[in-house]
Amino acid sequence: MAEKAFLDIPRLLFAAPQSGSGKTTVVCAVLRALLNRQLRVTAFKSGPDYIDPMFHSKVIGAKSRNLDLFLTGPENVKRLLAKNSKDSDVAILEGAMGFYDGMGKTSEASAYDLARTVNAPVVLIINGKGAALSMAALIKGFKDFRSDSNVQGVILNNVKKMTYLFYKDVIEKETGVKACGYFPHLPECNLESRHLGLVTAGEIGTLETIVARLAEQAEESLDLDGLLAIARSALSLQFEPLDIKPLGNVKIAVAQDKAFCFYYQDSLDLLSMMGAEIVPFSPLQDAKLPECDGVFLGGGYPELYAKQLSENAALLAELREKLAAGLPCYAECGGFMYLMEGYRDNGTLYPWVGAVQGTCWMTDRLVRFGYVKMTANTDNVMCKAGDSIHAHEFHYSDSDQNGDSFTAQKAGKTLSWPAAQANGTLYAGYPHLHLWGNTGFAENFVKACIRYRQEHSVQ
Repeated sequence: MAEKAFLDIPRLLFAAPQSGSGKTTVVCAVLRALLNRQLRVTAFKSGPDYIDPMFHSKVIGAKSRNLDLFLTGPENVKRLLAKNSKDSDVAILEGAMGFYDGMGKTSEASAYDLARTVNAPVVLIINGKGAALSMAALIKGFKDFRSDSNVQGVILNNVKKMTYLFYKDVIEKETGVKACGYFPHLPECNLESRHLGLVTAGEIGTLETIVARLAEQAEESLDLDGLLAIARSALSLQFEPLDIKPLGNVKIAVAQDKAFCFYYQDSLDLLSMMGAEIVPFSPLQDAKLPECDGVFLGGGYPELYAKQLSENAALLAELREKLAAGLPCYAECGGFMYLMEGYRDNGTLYPWVGAVQGTCWMTDRLVRFGYVKMTANTDNVMCKAGDSIHAHEFHYSDSDQNGDSFTAQKAGKTLSWPAAQANGTLYAGYPHLHLWGNTGFAENFVKACIRYRQEHSVQ
């Protein structure tokens, strides 16, 4: 058994009573303000969301990763926090939804569960609009709901300076929680979901201006030194490190452009740790695949670029031919759609790769949304029959050939359904996998790429 390791990086988790409290706006303001102070900052988002980490990384400039207790398990959450915050001055964690909101009626995999797992002090962000002493009751309720909540600070959002100063002392007296400042309503700085979901080059300029203004406000009205003091109070975290060794040298082509942008960077890093060189390419722009021994097609927005993808006939043909000849491929959600025979849109069929059976289309609602446990029904490129990994589905599209190589069981429920088309060289399905959830899946995929490389270097 490996020796225990210890994490002593200052860290804190921002949480809120519910979604819509302004958590993301305040966290973005704090991140940029700390970066402006020349601090080395690493950001983390609880849960499976791809979009906020992408926003933190591309727009704010803070290295950002996911921490998901369901997808990877508690020990891997600790390992990933330690790996990614190494050499950082502070780690800032953003909770998802409400602080205690977990799976079903429980707090499992909630922001509270994450804070408890990684010994992170908690700062609540409270929407103070239209409230007075009731804010203290709300804060105290969240602090005392669980004895190990570790709620140490609070920020009042959507309030004016005089309101904050008037209530600051009574809030601290009634709750025992440190008041760490306020954030006024800034209508010119709204971070709309369109921006968070579709960060394009044309929007970066506007977003940069917004984020700069948010950081300026953070310096003016938040107690950043107080927040850092809370972060430094975090207790040392003990964990068991994992020794990942290279398996061989291979190249894995990863689709990365506006159509395919949803990846857990830690999954890509795991493939790299096992010996893979990640080679990005664009299904929108590139006429051919880069030299590679395997392909990874992630999720994103292929439906927005259906026509452009269908017109890149040379790449479609090469992918179809090479996958048929045994080039290992791992495709999920949008990548799975792209491998199908075509995309249907209002009576028009846009031909896509055709490496797997079926066509796909957009719906008017979320389809099969939430956490699932994926269990293999047959041997395939990722695992043996009976092996399992936790996954997440989140898509507004559907297909007529979702596959039956795995069974997806809804977390905490008996509801299940068939999922994914898979064989000895291919995994293609709607569920998003986090490869740290079962590192054997990554290991098997890299080994398949090694075999492909060896077979084709002999010919």
